[in-house]
Amino acid sequence: MKIKILLIILTCFLIYGCTGVSSKGIFGTGVSVAFDPRSVGTQIDDSIMQKNLSAKILLIDKKYLLSVNSKVLDGRIFLMGKVDSPEEKLKITKIAWETKGARSVRNDIKIKDKFDFKQSAKDILITSQLRTAMILSKNIKSANYQIDTYKNKIYIYGIAHNSDEKNEVLKEAKQILDVKDVIASILLVDNLRVQKN
Repeated sequence: MKIKILLIILTCFLIYGCTGVSSKGIFGTGVSVAFDPRSVGTQIDDSIMQKNLSAKILLIDKKYLLSVNSKVLDGRIFLMGKVDSPEEKLKITKIAWETKGARSVRNDIKIKDKFDFKQSAKDILITSQLRTAMILSKNIKSANYQIDTYKNKIYIYGIAHNSDEKNEVLKEAKQILDVKDVIASILLVDNLRVQKN
């Protein structure tokens, strides 16, 4: 039984590590510039906003380096991760709103509980299954999405080329076993301020 569980966890880590490569440059990580529907200027603006926000959050406390993540898409800020108290969550939300150029802030930061190895393994497995399904789908540009799973809830952030792609992503997420909820922040290319020509 222990060997079976160990093999499942090992497989999850291997699959999770094979989620594809996106471009990385001086402006940070993210989707490949060639596949990103945002204009290059918007991508640069978003990257600068994300770096400024990350720096401000780190000035509060260095522990947030690993526990809090942010994503900026078209001036919209998405926060995720875990903090120790509700006051910390509010403080980070306030900093996000004060970031120059912020159009909106979505805060999916959770308050920490005790570590549960079994739950973490399930969350990694769910993320890996969705990422694999998105990569295998011909109708989804998987590089345009970021996926986080916390306590069997999937958080999806990204840009869809059309509503059919968005619906396909949501359908794939809802088909995964043991998923309690799917929280999607998926923008459509048509809703971006500036689009790539």
